[in-house]
Amino acid sequence: MSETKSRNYDAIVIGAGAAGMMCASTAGQRGRSVLLIDHANEAGKKILISGGGRCNFTNLHTSPERFISANPHFAKSALRRYRPEDFVELVERHHIAWHEKTLGQLFCDGSAKQIVAMLLHECAKGHVELGFGRQVSKLEHADGVYRVSYGNEMVTAPALVIATGGPSIPKMGATGFAYDIARKFGLAVVDPRPALVPLTLGSDEALFKSLSGVATDVVARCGKVEFREAALFTHRGLSGPAILQISSYWKQGEEIGIDFLPPGSARLVDAKRSHPRSALRSVLAHALPARLAEALDERIGLSGELANSPDRVLEGIQRQLSDWRFRPNGTEGFAKAEVTAGGISTDELSSQTMQAKNVRGLYAIGEAVDVTGWLGGYNFQWAWASGTAAGIAL
Repeated sequence: MSETKSRNYDAIVIGAGAAGMMCASTAGQRGRSVLLIDHANEAGKKILISGGGRCNFTNLHTSPERFISANPHFAKSALRRYRPEDFVELVERHHIAWHEKTLGQLFCDGSAKQIVAMLLHECAKGHVELGFGRQVSKLEHADGVYRVSYGNEMVTAPALVIATGGPSIPKMGATGFAYDIARKFGLAVVDPRPALVPLTLGSDEALFKSLSGVATDVVARCGKVEFREAALFTHRGLSGPAILQISSYWKQGEEIGIDFLPPGSARLVDAKRSHPRSALRSVLAHALPARLAEALDERIGLSGELANSPDRVLEGIQRQLSDWRFRPNGTEGFAKAEVTAGGISTDELSSQTMQAKNVRGLYAIGEAVDVTGWLGGYNFQWAWASGTAAGIAL
């Protein structure tokens, strides 16, 4: 039986994802002795698959209003102190070429591997010690010291950082371990749920399931929130950027509204004047994919030429097409969710330092915390900002 080793550090960071590496490198470069551990055998697994392998590493339009939390003010401090341009400066310092795609989304020209390599290089600059591929088997806190057993080692530090993310994408090794640690130390957890996730439809929407693979630009609405981006019909329901965005706000039992009509498309009453002998299907096919136009026409059930329909009927159809109501029966769950909404309650944490208010030396950052960004690089920016805030405080 091998002998258990014991070593002491200034801080132990559990989770070598975006937030964990950012925190460890920041603290290490400030002269702290830091151990960064992860049960995975390599760092940044979610970074590597992000942005189609090119890592959508931030968004130029980052603002607190584009994050969801039980406390909408919590993210303001960290986001103000570490901005997208700060991370871009780091990327450029490492000579990583990047480009803006759409809506302020920044991607590597090359590969997401460059971002992971950059973060590991920053950790090396701070003499951060790495311990990958070993599970944490025990975690204790007494006399102001955290004791963590992993593999055949037992390490100690006066500070512990929870950076293990949420349970989204379990095939990448994601778990709810962060919440287990939080509850162990008496921290409240906002119920986690899948976010940025495809929505599923029931059998009553079978007509639209026949459209699997069809995509079109829409406005998706839920309550007072709306997004204009692409929607994609799938064999299970609805996906695409507009739907992923709205899914973060959707709650079970609620309706979502879809505006299928592109900006500037002709009103049906005007189409009736200019092309009275046209059928609804042909008018819709000018603005929408043919299969979608056919499905909407079939569901609406307007027969004959537009000239045969009173204006009030056409205006009613116009309203229906501008706010078509769906009631999803669920989501595709954590397996397909890009991130997790909910998590360690922000009421438990300092917005300045990410330290638990009532447990000295315990920090929580990144996706583990109840702060969830929009699609398009916002969640990475929260990782960089919250990781930096904790790294400076350690």
